[in-house]
Amino acid sequence: MDKVVASAAEAVADIGSGSSLAVGGFGLCGVPIKLIDALLEQGADRLTTISNNCGVDDAALGVLLYAGRITRTISSFVGGNKELARLYLSGQLDVELTPQGTLAERLRAGGCGIPAFYTPTGVGTMVADGGIPVRYDADGDVVETSKPKEIREFDGVQYVLETALTADFGLVRAAVGDRHGNLVFHSSAQNFNPLAGMAGKVTIAEVEELVEPGEIPPGSIHLPGVFVQRVVEVGPEGKDIEKRTTRPRPTTGQEN
Repeated sequence: MDKVVASAAEAVADIGSGSSLAVGGFGLCGVPIKLIDALLEQGADRLTTISNNCGVDDAALGVLLYAGRITRTISSFVGGNKELARLYLSGQLDVELTPQGTLAERLRAGGCGIPAFYTPTGVGTMVADGGIPVRYDADGDVVETSKPKEIREFDGVQYVLETALTADFGLVRAAVGDRHGNLVFHSSAQNFNPLAGMAGKVTIAEVEELVEPGEIPPGSIHLPGVFVQRVVEVGPEGKDIEKRTTRPRPTTGQEN
């Protein structure tokens, strides 16, 4: 039952080239940065990533993207990464765009063993009708587009059929984890992490704090250890802020 491994490098050692990865995080919040950095050093390539976004230009999944390790991404937002745009429009990266809530439910469904579900999101758009560019060639011409999806009506409302997502590996970051793999996420850093953890066939969790089994109250567990195969303690260092916004301090000598 002790799922703790000694290092991030050991945790990702068997991720092979061509693997698919479900990765937690939203922007730079809750991203498994230590596992991603270890995977960069490990050298696996031709990766497919499933995540809210594909990192930023110099951090998170962006480091794998800049290194040419990712060849396909399934994401809901790709606007914060100039290198992704360059690779996509030059035919070096396949991009499957999916609405954010639909992406979350596709991961959850995959983790629950539900093969597909109907949602009204995307009906009447290219999400349902097809035609979203997936791949360009080197000249910037579209060579592959998304396929039309099944539409069905329930109680007079149209819904589109979306398929579940699973991955060879899930990479997540938690604030606290125990040796059995039970995880607790901090506030908004929870985001896509439980869903990515559920969808991975082998889920690896980096945790800021490692505790003993029984120290986490059962009602406080966000992702049960049944979904987690490996745990590595990484500490709190290394986290960054994607866009820092501040306000001037008061000049009256009084602070709010």
